[in-house]
Amino acid sequence: MLNALKHNVNVLESVATSSFTAWRGCLVVKAAEQPEKPIILYDMEGCPYCRRVREALTALNLDVEIRPCPKGGRIYRAEAEAIGGKQLFPLLVDENTGQVIYESEDIVEYLFRQYGGRPVPGYYKARVWQPVFGSLGSVASEMRGLRAAPGKRPDQGLHLWSFEGSPFSRLVREKLCELEIPYTLHNLGKEHWTEIGPAKQRIKPGKYQPLPGGKRDDFFRQHGRVQVPYLEDPNTGTSMFESARILKYLEEQYGG
Repeated sequence: MLNALKHNVNVLESVATSSFTAWRGCLVVKAAEQPEKPIILYDMEGCPYCRRVREALTALNLDVEIRPCPKGGRIYRAEAEAIGGKQLFPLLVDENTGQVIYESEDIVEYLFRQYGGRPVPGYYKARVWQPVFGSLGSVASEMRGLRAAPGKRPDQGLHLWSFEGSPFSRLVREKLCELEIPYTLHNLGKEHWTEIGPAKQRIKPGKYQPLPGGKRDDFFRQHGRVQVPYLEDPNTGTSMFESARILKYLEEQYGG
């Protein structure tokens, strides 16, 4: 009972985080073609600057390999420093173009130009007030996803279907970051205004039908619904929906 109450409180905190960041990272601006080699992001889930990059990745519906680098982390921080010369995050590595980029504003500009073929949309441009509201968003979520926690490292990275503005998905990403578990972030942004709202009560009444040919359509054909977060763990053959179940699984399987 107490665990369920705490989870519901955390969901409300995550809703506040999305609200402070103006719900960016929910709708797809332009679905980009996935590059041949995976884009890699050295990332801290609770960092407001890293969040801006993940928002842009959702806007482009691009998948990315997440290398969690929480404060006190012992796995990927040294690797990031060896690549870029310093432990500063976010750090984007794109082996398709040979680009290694720090600074969220530069990364967002690069992603929209390289994969969207367009300038950064006004909604995603850097504003002077964003660091303040971004920091408030992190505070609203109790700074989860910033510091490393004891845990066990899986042999293979996990797979998470998510989109940045999803309050439920954020809770799972926070836990993955704290445990330093690498994962492929499969962005499943909303492709049309009729998809706005939670999976069980979207703004458009009636039977849900995703836009044909998109990533959501493909997911729907495989699973019979479109709901995030959705986790697959190739180490155990486990797959599941629902943030509370996923968090319990991660703690039992990989927690310290």
